[in-house]
Amino acid sequence: MTDVIPAPRAAAGSPDRAVPLDRGTTLWAAEGTGGTERWLRGTLGAALGLPLAPGAEDDPDSVRLRLDDTLEPEAYRLAAVPGRGVEIRGGSPAGVFWGAQTLRQLLGPDAFRRAPVRPDAAHAVPAGVIEDAPRFRWRGLMLDVARHFMPKDGVLRYLDLMAAHKLNVLHFHLTDDQGWRVEIKRYPRLTEVGSWRARTRFGHRASPLWDDKPHGGHYTQDDIREIVAYAAERHIAVVPEIDVPGHSQAAIAAYPELGNTDVVDTSALTVWDDWGVNPNVLAPTDATLRFYEGVFEELLELFPADAVASTGSAGFAAFSSFFHIGGDECPKEQWRASPAAQARIEELGLADEDALQSWFIGHFDAWLAARGRRMIGWDEILEGGLASGAAVSSWRGYAGGIAAARAGHDVVMCPEQQVYLDHRQEPGEDEPVPIGYVRTLEDVYRFEPVPPELDEAQVRHVLGTQANVWTEVMEDQARVDYQVFPRLAAFAEVAWSALPAPAERDFADFGRRMTAHCGRLDALGVGYRPPTGPRPWQRRPGVLGRPLEGPPPSR
Repeated sequence: MTDVIPAPRAAAGSPDRAVPLDRGTTLWAAEGTGGTERWLRGTLGAALGLPLAPGAEDDPDSVRLRLDDTLEPEAYRLAAVPGRGVEIRGGSPAGVFWGAQTLRQLLGPDAFRRAPVRPDAAHAVPAGVIEDAPRFRWRGLMLDVARHFMPKDGVLRYLDLMAAHKLNVLHFHLTDDQGWRVEIKRYPRLTEVGSWRARTRFGHRASPLWDDKPHGGHYTQDDIREIVAYAAERHIAVVPEIDVPGHSQAAIAAYPELGNTDVVDTSALTVWDDWGVNPNVLAPTDATLRFYEGVFEELLELFPADAVASTGSAGFAAFSSFFHIGGDECPKEQWRASPAAQARIEELGLADEDALQSWFIGHFDAWLAARGRRMIGWDEILEGGLASGAAVSSWRGYAGGIAAARAGHDVVMCPEQQVYLDHRQEPGEDEPVPIGYVRTLEDVYRFEPVPPELDEAQVRHVLGTQANVWTEVMEDQARVDYQVFPRLAAFAEVAWSALPAPAERDFADFGRRMTAHCGRLDALGVGYRPPTGPRPWQRRPGVLGRPLEGPPPSR
């Protein structure tokens, strides 16, 4: 019971005793635990070749699932007692599900395969008791599918990987300058034109290399419904992101009237094939607002606020009410040069272009709130003030999160210098397309989401934390796997477990448990970075990155 990741709050075992799981083991599920019952049969049963037939509550050779309202909502208690089988109690259906994830780890790497490799092998759960609950409510992964498209099967696979690490929020970055990835029926050109680009720069924007193969793809509305339902079955809320008013060239390429037509010939724009901050931003017109209201109306139906509540995890359905509007990196040059934008500033009585962006963001803050949804955006949206229900993703270090919490806004801590997983993992020359600061497995393990500057009342506004996966230099699933793992396992422990202060964390023990965890990742087919460095096929010799030297800023 000592190899579990994330580390549980308490575990006590009997090393010489075990509870067998065999073809005679039954599965009994109390009312409200049916989702985990189905998952155990379909995933664990398939991996080990066990039917897990329905059984009786008092069957001594069984796995039993129960709800227990004395536990915290996502807490669980797993007891494996010889002669009495295995019992998982959860404070909610989500708690039962997280307990089942721990049970899977206790059964070894074979439990992470899709079919049995040793059909006649004996399987057993170490005897003992695990009592566990998460530190943070929001334990997220942001997946950028705009820069490089990830097909639907890859997204479903990442939802399974998140569930295996007890992460519960997928922040789904669906649009950017380089691609629009979701079908909007009233605006078909968003995907007909905006979902593909003619070529792609290979490496950092300073790289002279180009991939001249067209790149693209998008999710149909039924694909999105499937992704959201699949996530909900795993007690994961999906928070969509549609970036406005910057990072919008793909939308402008599809509908040129969305851009600043009095400054730029927007009809000549194509989906951007390069990286960086793009000067082509949305025009601050009523027509632009109405266009995006139409987009959001369709998306609110695809990402229902009760997606998680429908699984019985009502306490955590609040996260599925969030809608991310981006709001970051919006250059103001075109607005300064645009007579129409300047007239809008004067009409609204605003001070300048920064206030104009705040007005734009505020419009959608109010629009979403009127429909029972909560806006969340990158920390730039703090500039100019926010409505009381809006939340902030703090990416430019900790400062945005500190300011948001002090102003009474909820915050998700995801500082670039700490948990951007596109940043390089080691300083060596073999690291593929080295971006940003060195963030080793140990660095991520010692990340602390809560700044010490916050008092007790302000800390309550820290919903949690997430790791961000920006895919400019991740052209396929193999590259995503390499950048994300094994660091996501360390991040998951930071988000879930009640760890001591960063300097006091036992990284040696985590490393020992990570050795066992790599066997699980191998069984899952995850192309993680080995401790000894990248394998030959994981390298990208000669492809320029943007390495930053020295330690990252701590605040």
